[in-house]
Amino acid sequence: MQNYEVIWSRDESAREGTPLVVLLHGYGANGQDLAGLIPHLPQEFTYAAVQAPVHMGGGAYTWFDLDVQRLAYSSMAAHDAVEDLWQWVDAVKGQHSSVTLLGFSMGMAMATSLLRTRPEEFAAVVGLSGFAVDPERGEGLPEGYFKDEELKAKEVPFFWGRDQEDPIIHSDHIDYTHRWATSTVKLTKVLYAGAGHGIVPQEIGHVGEFLTHTVLEAR
Repeated sequence: MQNYEVIWSRDESAREGTPLVVLLHGYGANGQDLAGLIPHLPQEFTYAAVQAPVHMGGGAYTWFDLDVQRLAYSSMAAHDAVEDLWQWVDAVKGQHSSVTLLGFSMGMAMATSLLRTRPEEFAAVVGLSGFAVDPERGEGLPEGYFKDEELKAKEVPFFWGRDQEDPIIHSDHIDYTHRWATSTVKLTKVLYAGAGHGIVPQEIGHVGEFLTHTVLEAR
């Protein structure tokens, strides 16, 4: 298993039985990137900001190789990153009452891929300014790796926040993600004008409301 660096919102002795939110940062960032959201989200949760394992130099990390200019990637590279991260999730999930994922940019690709491989494992998922992995990119994923039909039956709550004018995520990625999300998850989609490729305060407020309603109030 990869030796992930993780920023936790609680000491280990205070995590037992709490709902967990796993924070997954974007390309070229690090574990600190989303940890700054924690004080602004519901404090009933335990938060774990996980740092991607591939070091790019300085304070930059990535989950898998990505051509940033074209946003080109191999679905099998994403597959390998997801399988590695599953080992960490499996090691910690038993201590918590539920697991929710929150991913930004490439972290959204990781979060949605985790969801699609084991739909039954998650209470909810949040994706911000990102995309879902197209299983046909590159050499393609093994048939049945993404269990989208099972996911559709589960109706997992999914919050998707983005700016219509996001300068980073290309339209073909958005189109694929929209088709996937509208056909497989219980979707809440909100657009934030002026956010660019970032997260705005109103969006953080909406994410907090979503987590409260879909996880805390659903227990």
